Amino acid sequence: MRSQPLTLPGFVVTIIVAALLGIFIAYPIGSVLVESLVVRGPMPLPRLQAVTTEALALLPEEERESSVRRWVAAATEKEHVEATAAAFALVGEPVAWDRQAPYSQQARDMEAVLKAVGGDTRAAVAAAYPTAHIMLHKRIALAFKVRDAIGPAGFDRLRSGSESRIGVDHYLAVMQERYLRQAALNSLMLASLTVLATVSLALMLAYGINAGAIPWPNATRSLLLLPLVAPPVLVATATLMLFGRRGLVTFSLLDQTLGLIDADETNLYGFFGVVLAQSVSCLPAALIVFDNVLRKPNGRLDEAAANLGAGHRRIFTQVTLPLAWPAIKRAAVLVFILSLTDFGNPALLGGDMPVLAGVVYDQILAYRNTPLAAALCVWLLVPPLLLYAGLEWFGRRKSYAVSDAGGRSELAMPAAWRLSLTIAAGAVGLLIATIYVTMALGAVTRIWGVDWRLTLGHFSGAGVDTGLSGSGYGSSERGLGLVWDSFRIAAMAAPLGGLLGIVIAYVVERLRPPGRSVIASLALIPAILPGIIFGVGYIIAFNAPLGFKSLSLTGTSAILVINVLFSNLFVGFLAARAALQRLDPAVDEAAESLGAGLVSRFWRVTLPMLRPALLLGTLYVFIDALTTFSSVIFLISGHHKLASVAIFNHAVSGDFGQAGAKSVALLALALAAMSLVWLIERQPERRRERAASKPAAVAPDASLRPAMEGLAR
Repeated sequence: MRSQPLTLPGFVVTIIVAALLGIFIAYPIGSVLVESLVVRGPMPLPRLQAVTTEALALLPEEERESSVRRWVAAATEKEHVEATAAAFALVGEPVAWDRQAPYSQQARDMEAVLKAVGGDTRAAVAAAYPTAHIMLHKRIALAFKVRDAIGPAGFDRLRSGSESRIGVDHYLAVMQERYLRQAALNSLMLASLTVLATVSLALMLAYGINAGAIPWPNATRSLLLLPLVAPPVLVATATLMLFGRRGLVTFSLLDQTLGLIDADETNLYGFFGVVLAQSVSCLPAALIVFDNVLRKPNGRLDEAAANLGAGHRRIFTQVTLPLAWPAIKRAAVLVFILSLTDFGNPALLGGDMPVLAGVVYDQILAYRNTPLAAALCVWLLVPPLLLYAGLEWFGRRKSYAVSDAGGRSELAMPAAWRLSLTIAAGAVGLLIATIYVTMALGAVTRIWGVDWRLTLGHFSGAGVDTGLSGSGYGSSERGLGLVWDSFRIAAMAAPLGGLLGIVIAYVVERLRPPGRSVIASLALIPAILPGIIFGVGYIIAFNAPLGFKSLSLTGTSAILVINVLFSNLFVGFLAARAALQRLDPAVDEAAESLGAGLVSRFWRVTLPMLRPALLLGTLYVFIDALTTFSSVIFLISGHHKLASVAIFNHAVSGDFGQAGAKSVALLALALAAMSLVWLIERQPERRRERAASKPAAVAPDASLRPAMEGLAR
């Protein structure tokens, strides 16, 4: 479509769309980057030494020397020990005495250490001691002496010993602090193993489904994709219920019934359990990537390879796999990001194993250390980018385009391959079915692993009388109240998200304003950023937007709706943009020639033709709002909570009945929404079928006639 000058309504719509994307997507992401560079808090010793030395230099020489002598001479035993320890640290020497002992004991040990160290070290400590003593104990007195020279900001910085500045300290902390290094190493190992397991399994299952090796391919595909409509922690919760310390298999069967193991010692807590849960959780995403590629079989290429003497194994390794390489790259990066930024599964199954995403969670909710959390979020983007760059470089000189692959191959697949793929699909499908059956069984069991009597009490606010002391077994967030809260949030966000995605696509493809590529890129940013980063960005950006507390969204339901809406509108945008690229713009131009304004054309002509994209975008936002976890866990408050977060809390506290009840309710709502959308999509097809059965056939352009007549009126 040729570019035309923007009309005033088009200009206004473009400005509104750009402003919304800038405020609710670009601003939070930019806030994370800015916050990660903010250094606030007590100065490290070298920095404090530099600030103190600068302040001392402002004093006249005689006053400086006399003040230093007086302050050092007046040091108490405690101050002397602390200053000496600081001097050791400043010269890069370890403190070789017990800093937890009484100060009298420390003083004796300190003198012994000073006598034992070399002369150079002793001289360096002695030289650093006066400044160390002043910066620890006489800093306030010094600040008042140089107050006029250093100004109010310098005075506050020196007096408090803390500062707020721009620096990369939080980025360096990952390499400097042992706990963060271990968390980073654990995250990388988990992500790497999860990628190997998930990508291999998804490729094998997608190949079997699309090559006709697996029976009932459509039913199998639907079962394998079922975790997409479940809360992310559901798999880990079911794993605990089956293979935890009080699991149905480990405790009730293998421990109590058969006496083969000690469930407290032999269970799925730890590294392997996290990899298993993450692999099952990430499998549907990888399966979709491979399914989209392998749905177009390369039958003619397979047959040509067979004519040249290649066996089935060689055809798979030298034809199928190379052609699937683009999908392998995308699936590997996608699963790597999902695993690297997951903290629900490690929190439930990892025990004391730290991961970077879990550290972000702790820094935000426990320590309110948003700068470090923001820096860790940025670090979480580095490994996936490096992985993507490496995979792109590896296949940079290869071409994967096939003009016509000729449909499914007529070659018979070896029986051993068919059997292996069927067994693999059956095993994974059985595992997924078992997970959902376990959650359903947990929802109607009084106390999982203790009291197996059936009950419906977990679906009510009163809960189940467990007979335990206190307020009850597990969390206090009982009943399905939070499920309806999640439903309300989803019901508000879904239609707005679906419609906004259509509007953005219309602006980009029909109005085509200057900078439309920037608008499209902003809409797609949430598709490539992990939810945890989007959640942290909203906490930082909207706690006091631009410094105005009155504009704060933190703790409101609005921030939940906006976060869910803008983090998922890219689906509707992509679907609508693809549809608009296929639709003839002459329809829009014809409506304009009949006098229809911009809003009328969009509402009466374009939107009806984009109904499938609108439904898809709305459904995606709705289901994600029901099941989202990684971003909204930072945004909930005491008055506004979501069921997905409550499921995590129930699982942590061992209240599996409440977790199961909420999971079953969320799954029912998701399936009901999918069924409703399917029925709505079927209506035009049913009308066409009824019209085709009548003697008078409808003209090809009849679907547009009512809209055009209305516009003409």
